[in-house]
Amino acid sequence: MAAPWEDVLCDTAAIREAALVAVDAALLAGVLMRTEGRPNASDVVNYAPFTLLPSAVPRALFEQAYAVQQDFNLLVDAISQNKEFLEHTLASTIKVDDFTARLFRIYMQVLEEGLAQSVFLGINRSDYMFDRGVDGTPALKQIEINTIAASFAGLTSRTAAVHGQVLQVLGKSEEASRLLPNNPSKGLALGIAKAWELYGSPSAVVMFLVEEVQRNIFDQRCVENELWNRNIRVIRKRFRDVFEKGSLDDARRLYMDGQEVAVVYYREGYVPQNYDQQNWEARLLLERSRAVKCPDIATQLAGTKKVQQELSRPGTLERLLPGRTEAAARIRATFAGLYSLDMGEEGDKTAAAAVADPDRFVLKPQREGGGNNLYGEELRQVLEKIRDSPERTSYILMDKIKPQPAMNYLLRAHSPLQVSKCISELGIFGVYVRRGKEMVMNEAAGHLLRTKAIEHADGGVAAGVAVLDTPYLV
Repeated sequence: MAAPWEDVLCDTAAIREAALVAVDAALLAGVLMRTEGRPNASDVVNYAPFTLLPSAVPRALFEQAYAVQQDFNLLVDAISQNKEFLEHTLASTIKVDDFTARLFRIYMQVLEEGLAQSVFLGINRSDYMFDRGVDGTPALKQIEINTIAASFAGLTSRTAAVHGQVLQVLGKSEEASRLLPNNPSKGLALGIAKAWELYGSPSAVVMFLVEEVQRNIFDQRCVENELWNRNIRVIRKRFRDVFEKGSLDDARRLYMDGQEVAVVYYREGYVPQNYDQQNWEARLLLERSRAVKCPDIATQLAGTKKVQQELSRPGTLERLLPGRTEAAARIRATFAGLYSLDMGEEGDKTAAAAVADPDRFVLKPQREGGGNNLYGEELRQVLEKIRDSPERTSYILMDKIKPQPAMNYLLRAHSPLQVSKCISELGIFGVYVRRGKEMVMNEAAGHLLRTKAIEHADGGVAAGVAVLDTPYLV
């Protein structure tokens, strides 16, 4: 799966020159992050880390990932509406995982009160790797689906232009012309704009719910500016602002600082560290409101690892997507082996297999945001400690995917320029809008390629491990 620039990887002078051009091109294009030292100030910024060269991606697998995204949108939406499935699937997890349990309690409370929300907006990102099979043929295998705060739609919209310029500098203008246009920030904004429109109050605003520490603000601004360009007002608030100033009227319309909020777009709220008691109260207030939440709490629960594992059981997809056998088959074709660690014989066998051969598997907790998974010796130690305890049910086990590494340069501020053996992960953004039972929009909105050196088992761009990349289809 080699890209057609193996020749330049050994040309140190050309690489050095191309790296200087690449960094300036990234700064010019707005591939930016705030610095670790000043994460909430934009007076000193730097380029977000990225690969010097685009990475080769098999065209057939790239097209497969796009083709199945609308199916995944329908699946996530179906799960979010299926109370019995969520209750049954998460029953063991919520006994031992306090974070999932608290989300679930809010979900049940809102259902009992009766949903005020009638328009639903889903923005997700389905992430894949290219598994090198026994015969060496690569296959598309899903790592996970992110249903809350799926990031980098903005910065990846600007990365292809940088790679195009690098290829031109290296005398590869023909190859540069083949890089695909990609603008998921526009696709995400179109979904938010449609939800805002269907909410039906032209003076209402879109609220980005953002973190206390906002290093990745420019990624969000790309989506935000697309909304301003459509004359949709955007405000940026934190959970504590909602706690202090948020309110509901008798019709459960949400107000912030006297402004009606049509859409709440979460870029926060996906890990336990995002919550204290006030923030949980703010989350409940938001969920009780009529505003379109992206995601609503049911859709966040649909993205848990336990749900991912349950979907791999025979017949589950067909039950969730009745009459859509072809969609179920397309989805199932992307699944890696997924195994339950619930208490009982099945879970006992799974735990024993993982302890005996830990390098075959990945141990995954119910967490988003990268950097949480366990591998190898660490996996074995943790499982040996908890194998006879209900605590093991807060994890799932997954087959470890083994992609074919390729050489590339990872450009990071203040880091030496050196070649690394790398693997990539492809994400496809999905956007859907449903009003009542009617699906109004269902799209694949663009892609994100992230690449990391093979010595890092886990972690994304925001976690400081992976870097932004552009696919070169082969």
